[in-house]
Amino acid sequence: MYIVYIIQSETSFKYYTGQTNDLADRLYRHNSGFSLSTKSGMPWCLIYQVELSTRSEAMILENKIKKRGAKRYLEDLDILK
Repeated sequence: MYIVYIIQSETSFKYYTGQTNDLADRLYRHNSGFSLSTKSGMPWCLIYQVELSTRSEAMILENKIKKRGAKRYLEDLDILK
């Protein structure tokens, strides 16, 4: 099982989209400064997650969200107004 997730910075309010097979560990690394791409936005809050059966499916969805933009993708799903 793989998870595509969107997190939001509680300080800059920016979004980050990623995929993983261990969400708890990945969130820990984002909020501990181990990930250079999200280090400056700590702390991060989980906004959205979806489970997929293969890494291939997860990578396709992750790229789709990144191309659309996380905020617009969430608005399309009526998660954000």
